[in-house]
Amino acid sequence: MRTESHKHQPVDTQVLASKLHPRNRFQGQYDFQRLIQTDAELGNFVGVNAHGELGIDFADPAAVKALNRALLKDSYGIQAWEIPPQNLCPAVPGRADYVHYLADLLAASNRGVIPSNKFIQVLDIGTGANCIYPLIGQSEYGWRFVATDINAASLENAQAILDANLALAQQITLRLQPSPNAIFSGIVFDDEWFDLTLCNPPFHASLAEASAGTQRKWKNLGKQAARTASNPGLNFGGQDAELCCIGGEEAFIQRMISESVQIHTRCFWFTTLVSKSASLPGIYAALKRAGVQEHKTITMSQGQKQSRLVAWTFLNPAQQAGWRKVRW
Repeated sequence: MRTESHKHQPVDTQVLASKLHPRNRFQGQYDFQRLIQTDAELGNFVGVNAHGELGIDFADPAAVKALNRALLKDSYGIQAWEIPPQNLCPAVPGRADYVHYLADLLAASNRGVIPSNKFIQVLDIGTGANCIYPLIGQSEYGWRFVATDINAASLENAQAILDANLALAQQITLRLQPSPNAIFSGIVFDDEWFDLTLCNPPFHASLAEASAGTQRKWKNLGKQAARTASNPGLNFGGQDAELCCIGGEEAFIQRMISESVQIHTRCFWFTTLVSKSASLPGIYAALKRAGVQEHKTITMSQGQKQSRLVAWTFLNPAQQAGWRKVRW
């Protein structure tokens, strides 16, 4: 992994990483025997594959959810992690990677030391029913989180998870975003300061585009005959707002950048995942229009999947030094 830092002048960079972050707990093959001992329900979905190894059918959404529940319980001690069938089921190793790279981002602004005290505060935009980033970030680094969503039912499910994990819940606050067209407005209070924001934005511009992406997944899994356009069978689930928005991820992130100007001194690093490299030129142009002091692109890789995060800050070097002194 290499990080590209750009001051003022946006530059399109393609950076490749070959494996999970070094601090990611999910290196190598899954130990299914151990995971079944941790969460017996996973055993209902584990079988011997064509290579004579234990595995699950990643085309089965129930199996995927059971695996991720077992991973969270085994690695972080998270209990009773459950999401409704229609909600997005996150792949835990990839979500953990984002958190670890965010920790590196803070360290790069703090003389190589990851700020991990309880005063570090992170804003999670669109936490969903799974509440995955706060759960991992609190477990790994002890950070406090404000987790937001536009869907009240998703937040109710997230609260049920927190209620079953009271030690984590004390450091995680859930907030409903009252406006589906707003991101930071109505969420960030006047007396609040955030060291980071994070977001996994809707990837697609429409449900038809999401369905087409699903068809490609099924084809790659050798399951193309098992699904149709009318029954896409998203193996990771997902409701409309989790999968798509008008203009897709590029439009969503550009709106996020525009809104971040309104709270430019209240956050050190704004960040978001970017699924499509084709979205980067428009994002860089939006950052230039917003007048950011600096932005960075960090590209991650999990197996055959490549993704990246973009981070930006409005703080100049003197303001960054002051922030470190007061908060870190």
